[in-house]
Amino acid sequence: MSSIAELTGIDVPTGLLIGGEWAKTSGTFPVLDPATEEPLIEVADGSVEDALDAVGAAYTALPAWAATPPRQRAEILRKAYELMTARAEQFARLMSAENGKSLRDARGEAAYAAEFFRWYAEEAVRIEGTLMRAPSGANRIVTLRQPIGVAVLVTPWNFPAAMATRKIGPALAAGCTVVLKPAGETPLTALAIAALLSEAGVPDGVVNVLTSRKSGATVSAMLHDPRVRKLSFTGSTEVGRILLREAADTVISSSMELGGNAPFLVFEDADIDAAVEGAMIAKMRNGGEACTAANRFYVHEAVADKFNAAFAARLKSLKIGPGLEESTELGPLVNEDTRSKVAELVDGAAGDGASVVTGGRAPERRGFFYEPTLLDGVPAEAAILNTEIFGPVAPVVRFTDEADAIRWANATEFGLVSYVYTSDLRRGLRVSEALEAGMIGLNRGLVSDPAAPFGGVKQSGLGREGAHEGLLEYTETKYIATDW
Repeated sequence: MSSIAELTGIDVPTGLLIGGEWAKTSGTFPVLDPATEEPLIEVADGSVEDALDAVGAAYTALPAWAATPPRQRAEILRKAYELMTARAEQFARLMSAENGKSLRDARGEAAYAAEFFRWYAEEAVRIEGTLMRAPSGANRIVTLRQPIGVAVLVTPWNFPAAMATRKIGPALAAGCTVVLKPAGETPLTALAIAALLSEAGVPDGVVNVLTSRKSGATVSAMLHDPRVRKLSFTGSTEVGRILLREAADTVISSSMELGGNAPFLVFEDADIDAAVEGAMIAKMRNGGEACTAANRFYVHEAVADKFNAAFAARLKSLKIGPGLEESTELGPLVNEDTRSKVAELVDGAAGDGASVVTGGRAPERRGFFYEPTLLDGVPAEAAILNTEIFGPVAPVVRFTDEADAIRWANATEFGLVSYVYTSDLRRGLRVSEALEAGMIGLNRGLVSDPAAPFGGVKQSGLGREGAHEGLLEYTETKYIATDW
């Protein structure tokens, strides 16, 4: 077994980061390579006591960091951006090793993740307040934004770098201190980012990292600690509901980026080549393991055959293999549970009457691989359309009426992102307004941008990440009534 440093070029710490010190624990757990099913390395398995120690370190560091001038915080974040950009290839290889994603996808994520440090370096100096005269004339109304306090950041395994920087960047820019709890499947990237932040000049205790297999117990303990005032979670809606109930006990401000069930609408006047290209991005980026992944394809009957033929040809051509191999275009899924779920969904759709155009099985090789799959003739009520697939599977439902397509697209508890392809701008904007989603990709298969507000409606989340809104999630508004 090659060492992580040999595979990636990064010597990743494996302890807990608490108060600027890398602490060991009595127990560890393995990080698996999804392409081989073999362990890569062991990392510290933090306990409830470790979690509370991390909260204590963040609380101790909070007053000094909150009082640090915004420009100074900004310069530290800018330095973190520069370091991460310089080491983008090493971070890409690290993500490919522990997550399984192709190097192409990992390189894209490394660049995207670094951009959050740059964006929030710029936003750190733009925490504005207001001054106005009360309508009665009796006093002045002064408002200012102050850091909300200690923030617990819980991140998923599918984008281990970007989900960490998208939370850490605005929290630090606002003057908050944090405890980062990364997913057990992909802790290495989080640990490497924490080490990089220390190198960039983040003071001890401002960023703490807790790796643990005891996610429920450790996060619950932190949410019931009165020193914690913010929770930012990215993950499934099921877990999000649990955490919201936990956060309610101490009335913690909560930002939630939860599950998605993104519809991808292709109208009869769409540019089919562009729609297929967008589908490859919206569906196949990260192997479909993304909350923004196109999950349901509603394609007009008049162009469905043409779209399916072109889409299937692209899917068949994808090179499957370990993420760290340069030629790989589709890596393995993250674990066996995910692959089994994907296989069950495909088998269920076929049982519901769908036809498998291409793929539809796990290749006979070691690793958690699944073939890129296109299903046609999926009934509008099929179970696969009501579940976040999180894999390289595209179910196609044919439609003839715009109203039906919109109604089917909205028939879900989720509302994160929707995709629309049409050459008629009036139709595109009309449909975009009608779709119940926080984000719309109009003739685009990619919506994510650090400068844009990322988030959903309905049960896809609360609040926004990215943009200026993402910074404000880590602040409280204080109102001062005065007169002169």
